[in-house]
Amino acid sequence: MVRPRTSTFVMKRILSGIKPTGKPHIGNYFGMMRPAIEWQDKGEAFYFIADYHALTTVFDPVKLREYSRGVALDFLACGLDPAKAVLFRQSDVPAHTELAWLLSCQTPMPMLENAHAYKDHLAKEKTPSHGLFAYPVLMAADILIYDSDVVPVGKDQKQHVEITRDLATKMNGIYGPIFKVPEASILPTVATIPGLDGQKMSKSYDNTIELFLEEKALKKKIMGIVTDSTPVEEPKDPATSSIVALYRFFVPETDVEKMEADFRAGGVGYGDFKKRLFGAIWEYFSSMRIKRAELAADPGYVDAVLKAGAERASSTANQVMERVRKAVGLRG
Repeated sequence: MVRPRTSTFVMKRILSGIKPTGKPHIGNYFGMMRPAIEWQDKGEAFYFIADYHALTTVFDPVKLREYSRGVALDFLACGLDPAKAVLFRQSDVPAHTELAWLLSCQTPMPMLENAHAYKDHLAKEKTPSHGLFAYPVLMAADILIYDSDVVPVGKDQKQHVEITRDLATKMNGIYGPIFKVPEASILPTVATIPGLDGQKMSKSYDNTIELFLEEKALKKKIMGIVTDSTPVEEPKDPATSSIVALYRFFVPETDVEKMEADFRAGGVGYGDFKKRLFGAIWEYFSSMRIKRAELAADPGYVDAVLKAGAERASSTANQVMERVRKAVGLRG
C-alpha cells in the first residue's frame, strides 16, 4: 500500500533530472534549470543528475565524472538551494536500476518500440543500444521510486510520463496499490533557443553557448554566430535573426525593441549587434559566475551536498523498494 505521509500538510513531491552529457548551456538553463529552481519553492523537490542515462551517449569515464560534477556546480550557482531541494547523482541510489528491472518485466515491447527516441534513432538509420531502447523504463523508475506527485517536463518529454503512468497503473493492477501515479506538469513553452548556426541549440549540433565560459571564449562564440551578408548600411530583418532571438532572453523588452528598430533602420553591422548580445549574456550570469567560482574553490562543499542528497534520496527510495519487493514476492 502507498502509505500516507505523516505531516498534517503534505507538500507535493516534485521530481526532475538532467543528463550530464556535456557542459550545461543556455538552452538547458531556460528549458530545465531555471524552471526547476522555481519549483523548489513550490513543493518537496528531488533533482537528480542522470548519469545512468548519460551512459547511452558518453563513453569516456573521465568526461562523465567531469560533466556530472559540472552540472552540480552549475545548478548550485544558478540558485538551487540544497536546503529546499534534494540534489544527487542517480548512480548513488541503486534502487533506480533495481526498480527498472522489475518494471521491465511488465513492460510490453510495443510500448518501447513506439517511444520517440527509439523511432528517431531508427529514422536516422542508427542501431540503438538496449539502454536507449529501455530508456523510458529507467525514467519510469526514476519517477516512481520517489512517490513523485509532479514531474515538470517539456512537451517533448510528455510521452515518458505517460509511459510511467501506464506502467504504474499496470503494476498496481497486478500487485495492488504499490505506486503513486504521477502527473506531468507541462512547462510553459520556452521559445526555441537558437544555437550559433541558427538551428535549435543542442549539444548534438555542436552549436551551444555554455553558461560559464571565460570572457574571451564567450565573446568568440557570440562573434561566431552565423549571419547573412547584408551590408552594414542596409536594413536587416530582426524576425529572422538569431542575435535578436537570443537577446530577448536576457534583456527587458524595451532593449529588444531598440535592437529591432536598429536592425530595420540600417547603418549598424551584425558585429555591433553581437557585441550587445555578448554584453547582455555576460551581465545576466555575472552573479552566478561569481557564485560558481566560489563553489569550485571549495570542492568539499559540492561533495557534501551530493552525499547528503544521496542519503536523503536513498532513504525515500529504499522505503518504496521495500514496499515493492514485498508486493512482487521478493520478500516475505
